[in-house]
Amino acid sequence: MQRLWEDHRYSIIAAGLALVALMLSAYVVPEEEQVVIVRTGEPVGTINTPNGQMGAGLHWRWPFVDKVVRIEKRLLDLEMNDEEVLSNDQQRLLVNAYARFRITNPVRMVERAGSTEGVRTALEPILNSVLRQELGRRTFQAMLTAERGSALQNVRANLDRQARQYGAEVVDVQITRTDLPEAPLQSAFTRMESDRQREARTIRAQGGRDARIIRAEADAEAARIYAESFGKDASFYDFYRAMQSYDATFAAENGDAASSIILSPDNEYLQQFRGRR
Repeated sequence: MQRLWEDHRYSIIAAGLALVALMLSAYVVPEEEQVVIVRTGEPVGTINTPNGQMGAGLHWRWPFVDKVVRIEKRLLDLEMNDEEVLSNDQQRLLVNAYARFRITNPVRMVERAGSTEGVRTALEPILNSVLRQELGRRTFQAMLTAERGSALQNVRANLDRQARQYGAEVVDVQITRTDLPEAPLQSAFTRMESDRQREARTIRAQGGRDARIIRAEADAEAARIYAESFGKDASFYDFYRAMQSYDATFAAENGDAASSIILSPDNEYLQQFRGRR
């Protein structure tokens, strides 16, 4: 081994340097990625891009000169969590939303954002702004109806227009949550409960009034019937009322047959038992 090294030292060193250069020069681009080659700070080529001529696979670069910037071709997510938005009816809403985008112009992305994380950083405040503007034109109730779809289309169009500046295309925007903050939500529940209690009191008052009216009309009708009956046969009316009174007076109380009442036969109360004269 020592003699081999002494006889072929320079050849071994050259082969080693060539192997290192080969490893630094070769790189593989998978199908789900696109690549921009940057040389001295300027993009000089693309690989596996939508309109490019070079596809995925094994490629070469100048080591220490060319920089390989890898960019996802798949859809990327942009999220907005628990942002407070003021609706048109002055309701403070907590909104969770997300957008999906892809990089369609990788050279412009590299020039203006540097990376996909740079695109996210640039688009986050824009998504927040366009959502605030769009939701600020609508009421909270409107966001629970079909009008929500129209609002999201406007948000997507406005966000896409801004994203084009960074080489991105926005394909979808969705709101995952639109809700009242906890304190206003509890206040709304309390207000709803008070409204329902007030409505219940109003209904009960109206029911009591109607019941009194019905009861009064029934009593008047009963008095009218009694009056007509009394006018037709006063003696029968006296007899009927006396029988009702006797039934209430002499009935066994709670089923106790041992109870008794002692009255004089000449008592005025017992005149109906003595017969008519």
